[in-house]
Amino acid sequence: MIVLLFVSCKQNKPEHNSTTDIQAKETIEESSSKAEKKNYKTLFSENPEFIAKGFDFPVGKPNAQGYYNAQKFQENNHLGDDWNGVDGGNSDLGDPVYAIANGYVSSAEDLKGGWGNVIRIIHSYKGKLYESVYAHCDSIFVSQNTFVTKGEQIATIGNCNGAYYAHLHLEIRDSVDLDIGGGYATDTTGYLNPTKFITKNR
Repeated sequence: MIVLLFVSCKQNKPEHNSTTDIQAKETIEESSSKAEKKNYKTLFSENPEFIAKGFDFPVGKPNAQGYYNAQKFQENNHLGDDWNGVDGGNSDLGDPVYAIANGYVSSAEDLKGGWGNVIRIIHSYKGKLYESVYAHCDSIFVSQNTFVTKGEQIATIGNCNGAYYAHLHLEIRDSVDLDIGGGYATDTTGYLNPTKFITKNR
């Protein structure tokens, strides 16, 4: 129980309207305004080898061996899952983060604030588009506008420049290219339970 308190995204979370939050918001808005709107369906039809055939967990591939879900979807209005090493604390700092499925990297950048390094990947699966979001990364190993395959290492687990104990915040969305958001909300429109989705679509 004590470990759960130490590893969630809420640990040392900056107060609302802080300078850090304002800077992060400006960065996000600038990024959004510059982002090219992609026709993802066309991209995948032209590159069918990157259409997703199933999903795995982003750590301890393929089944999250050695990790546990420290803050589940909608626990404390959380919009994702927080994956933490079983030894807790910063024991998983620098551990590999893997793409949960074949897809297209729509963004890979430092969003600062409470997000840090974030990767966003678009997946085409059974005729629908989904997006996976990997936050608080230490290092990023992929670039925007490139394709990745399931199980490919895309990053390492980070602690958002010391804001939290190391963990991976994972979101899965069924509305792609939404604003990055705040990670917590009572309205889950556009967001899916990551563990349930992955388990159902192996």
